[in-house]
Amino acid sequence: MFSTQTSSGGTDPSAQDPGPRAFVVMGVAGSGKTTVAALLAGRLGASFAEGDDFHSPANVAKMAAGHPLDDDDRWPWLQGIRDWFAKELAAGRSAVVPCSALRRSYRDLLETAGNGSAGTGSAGTASADGGTTGGGAIGTVQFVHLTGSYELLRTRIQGRAGHFMKPEMLDSQLAALEPLADDEPGFAVDITPRPEQIVDEILHRLGEDH
Repeated sequence: MFSTQTSSGGTDPSAQDPGPRAFVVMGVAGSGKTTVAALLAGRLGASFAEGDDFHSPANVAKMAAGHPLDDDDRWPWLQGIRDWFAKELAAGRSAVVPCSALRRSYRDLLETAGNGSAGTGSAGTASADGGTTGGGAIGTVQFVHLTGSYELLRTRIQGRAGHFMKPEMLDSQLAALEPLADDEPGFAVDITPRPEQIVDEILHRLGEDH
C-alpha cells in the first residue's frame, strides 16, 4: 500500500513505504466530507467507514430535533471512531473516515489510534477484555480539513433531503470549530472544486499523485 510503481508496472523496492495511515476528513456540515472521504479511500485502496454510523441512536435523535451535541454525547462517538482506526492500523490497513473533528481535543483523541489505543482512554492502558492496547506506534493519523464559505456550506445543507443535520446547526458547528494548528498532522483544502479535483489536491499534498 502506498508503494511507488516503476515504469514496468512493478513495485520499486527502494521506495519508502510510510506504513498504514488513518485519514480523518474533517470539517463542518455541508463540506462534503463523506463524498470526498469515500473517493479518497477508493483512490488509496484504504478501508472506509462513515463517521455518522458511530453515533448512538440518542445522538442522531438529538441532532434530528435540531439540538447540538455536547461533549458527553461526542466522546463515546469519537472513541468508537478511534477504536475502529486502531483495529484497521493494527491489521496493516490504511483507513479513511469522515468526521467533523471540530476541536483540538477531539483530534488529539483520534490521533491516539496510531498508538494502538483501541478500547482505551489513552495509549498503553488495559482494555475492557483484559488485554493491553497501545505501547507502540502501529500507524499514523492525518487530518484533511475541508473548508468553504458560509454561503456555500449552508446552501449545501439546505439541499440535502432526509439528513439529520439541520441548517441552523451550522452556526453552532462553526462556533465550535478550532482549525488545525501548525503542530497538528494535516492540512486544509478548499471545497469549491469538484470532489474529484479535491481528492486530486489531497493526493498531491500527500505525495500520492504519482
